[in-house]
Amino acid sequence: MKRILTGLLVVVMLAGVGAWFLRGDLAIRLMERRLAVGMATNVVAGLPDGLHVAVCGSGGPFPDGDRGAPCTAVIAGKRLFIVDTGEAAGRTLGRMGIAGNSVVLLTHFHSDHIDGLGNVAMQRWAGGNLPTPLKLYGPPGVEQVAAGFTQAYVADSSYRTAHHGEGVAPPSGAGIEARPFAFPEGRDSVVVLEEDGVKITAFKVDHGPVEPAVGYRFDYKGRSVVISGDAAPSPNVTRFATGADLLVHEALSPRLVGLIEKAALKAGNTKRAKIMNDILNYHTTPEQAADIATKAGAKVLLLNHIVPPLPLRALEGPFLGQARKIFAGPLWIARDGDLISLPAGSSDITRKRLLR
Repeated sequence: MKRILTGLLVVVMLAGVGAWFLRGDLAIRLMERRLAVGMATNVVAGLPDGLHVAVCGSGGPFPDGDRGAPCTAVIAGKRLFIVDTGEAAGRTLGRMGIAGNSVVLLTHFHSDHIDGLGNVAMQRWAGGNLPTPLKLYGPPGVEQVAAGFTQAYVADSSYRTAHHGEGVAPPSGAGIEARPFAFPEGRDSVVVLEEDGVKITAFKVDHGPVEPAVGYRFDYKGRSVVISGDAAPSPNVTRFATGADLLVHEALSPRLVGLIEKAALKAGNTKRAKIMNDILNYHTTPEQAADIATKAGAKVLLLNHIVPPLPLRALEGPFLGQARKIFAGPLWIARDGDLISLPAGSSDITRKRLLR
């Protein structure tokens, strides 16, 4: 009997070892299939003509395991524009399958809106074999941002060219080229780009003491998207969002931020508590964003730059407060991986997930 039990134990152990190796083989096959699909996937090329908004960062400056720092990609036809490049922007775009000869526009120069810029520029260049640098649009001051990131990546760029060769990583394509724009005297808006049927208008917003700070309106083949950037409630956002198909507006919940302030005070962290109180006056609540969307007649409101993080889905109700009662149209809380599509020649607005 003892020999029988020992034999059975050996068989079970061998079966376990076999199952382990089979699991590895299965994982390899699954990886091969996923790679085959991934290499053949070009999300931008596969989209219908129109405007599309891909959320590549829906959070703010707080550490957040679910949301990256601010990043919104706008696809107009086959052109790819990226508004703000917060931390993890490049990786999230890659996971979403969004790539191409992108152009970046900055709303302002807070660190959480620019700290992923170096990676976005490098991925565009090294992954696309592009001979020209990334074009970076922004208000005055964007020159320093472009020069700083370009200098920081000088060694990295030289390594990649030396390793892969100029045919893969042409030196002329490394770095960032600033495209600053200024507002004409007495004006609070300016068209910063108009080509290939795409019109991009920058407009001033109130994010004081941050100056300059802007939002953007995209118009393409009868469809329109407005991105507020970081801003307190601003008449300019209402003005430029008038009649827009989609308003992408930042949102902060004073109630939930207040809980962080209270916890900081209880822990004796008075500096953190002061910061929580300070940030209230240059952001917009969900209810205020809903009011702006209602007055503007926007068709859909997408809240992004979510502050504070929402680790539980059940917190979305307290975060929104009375916003759904104020805005009668579709109101969505942005999540990384969202894709909102506005096909040309249609009034449809659809939302789907590119990440699970």
